Amino acid sequence: MNDPDWLVEQFETHRNHLQTMAYRILGSLSEADDAVQESWIRLSRTDSSKVENMGGWLTTIVSRVCLDMLRVRKSRREELTLMRVSEPLNSKQDGSDPEYEALLADSVGLAMLMVLGNLNPAERIAFVLHDIFALTFSEIAPIIGRNEIAARQLASRARRRIQGAKVAADSEGFKKKRELVDAFLAASRSGDFEKLLAVLDPDVVLRQDPAFPPVAAWPIVQGAEAVAKGFAGRAQGARRILINGSIGAVVAPRGKMLFVLEFKIIEGKITEIEMIAEQSRIRQLALAEMKD
Repeated sequence: MNDPDWLVEQFETHRNHLQTMAYRILGSLSEADDAVQESWIRLSRTDSSKVENMGGWLTTIVSRVCLDMLRVRKSRREELTLMRVSEPLNSKQDGSDPEYEALLADSVGLAMLMVLGNLNPAERIAFVLHDIFALTFSEIAPIIGRNEIAARQLASRARRRIQGAKVAADSEGFKKKRELVDAFLAASRSGDFEKLLAVLDPDVVLRQDPAFPPVAAWPIVQGAEAVAKGFAGRAQGARRILINGSIGAVVAPRGKMLFVLEFKIIEGKITEIEMIAEQSRIRQLALAEMKD
């Protein structure tokens, strides 16, 4: 027999966990809220006396709802819009402060969300539930409709894709490139024109993606001054990322992914910057989270 007050109390006890888990799987706060709400509807229609482990039951239900949502998204070829989170879900912060945005993106692992977006639904569920929320593969298998061995393989495959190729991150040359890109992004955010010029080759070329409407009329920009003017005071949402094993950046102001930037670096200067905004092209890139 369901007691409404008891059900509400039980559900609220697990709400934050369910919202966090749904967000990690879906990458969207609004969709995560929908998934949690659907789990409440299913709970309210269930004979709770038959539920032995309420937390486990709700985790399973939310996971299955998320899996269905991912499959619908894939079948409709919907693009994943990366929303802000990993702040407390009841936070009143509106994200208008660039420094706050930077903290959010760094804490969430925006790059990981982007890579997760390239996984198929079953891989994504298996990885998130096992590697982030520590569910066993015996618990995950029935959620995704596979056996335990297949669930383990899916998580392993997802893990390899997320970790990306192990580039020579400890090499001096790699560190210098990372520092150069960091300096470029910092100068761009602060609007420091002189520091932008310092990291750009005098003949640097910026190749912009016409798929990003504001730049459709001028897809190629040449020369350090012209490129620096274009970036000065911008890239507030830009974060460093590995693109095909090389250092790049994802530009995501207020958590909404706009495009990625690939850098070509020669002799300590940025000689080429390529913007990629077309989602089909982004999906073909090997993106990986990059730790300091």
